[in-house]
Amino acid sequence: MRIIGSDYDGTLNHNGIDDIKRAAIERWRAAGNVFAIVSGRGVEDMVKLYSENKFGCDYFVSDSGAVIMTPEGKVISEVRCDGDVARPLITKLFEIGCDSAFVHTEFPCSVFTDEEDVIKKDGIHFKNMPEIPWFTQISTFLPDHESAKRVTATIKELFGDKVNPMQNGTCIDIVRNDMNKARGLYILAEHLGVEKEDIIAVGDNVNDRDMIAEFRSYAMANGVDSIKALADYVTDGITELIEKELE
Repeated sequence: MRIIGSDYDGTLNHNGIDDIKRAAIERWRAAGNVFAIVSGRGVEDMVKLYSENKFGCDYFVSDSGAVIMTPEGKVISEVRCDGDVARPLITKLFEIGCDSAFVHTEFPCSVFTDEEDVIKKDGIHFKNMPEIPWFTQISTFLPDHESAKRVTATIKELFGDKVNPMQNGTCIDIVRNDMNKARGLYILAEHLGVEKEDIIAVGDNVNDRDMIAEFRSYAMANGVDSIKALADYVTDGITELIEKELE
């Protein structure tokens, strides 16, 4: 048994998910292998996308590795960050240029500083934010790549003993300091009894760096240069990767 751990945005979903791609994934699974989505997206997002796009998948490694579950909703692993860091972390995000914080916890928690956003996006104003008991991930967005890079560095400097902020374009995903996509794949592999040499990672952006560096890996041809330089192979997509691995 081997595992393909695939990023979703820009990787599996690069120019859509067509029947050719779906058929390739099914050939991989029919050969006794596992196909897993490894994404910064949260559980609810992944379940929705899976339902809408109807592609074969055995596991979601969501929240940048912090949550592992089956598409049917069975949670295999959930790595939580203590809630005591949530308020000071979100406070700092708003102080340094963010206007939203999406907290993956036991209740829906989309936090904003603008009253219009609160109403329009059915969120909570920061001044009314409840105590966060724990979280698997906090995500935020910035207006441009450089702002996201700056905020990521600041959060790493101030809170790096507790959390790991990962930039993905203009988005920042923040998980517990010992978590990333590679760690999530290791947890899934342990659950399945799969060794490191049988894990294949594929991604396109800087938040895929840990798994691209850790495992035998492919970078998408449309990906950022630093990831392509780090990967073992460059590929045009999931179909090409699977065909190569099944040869």
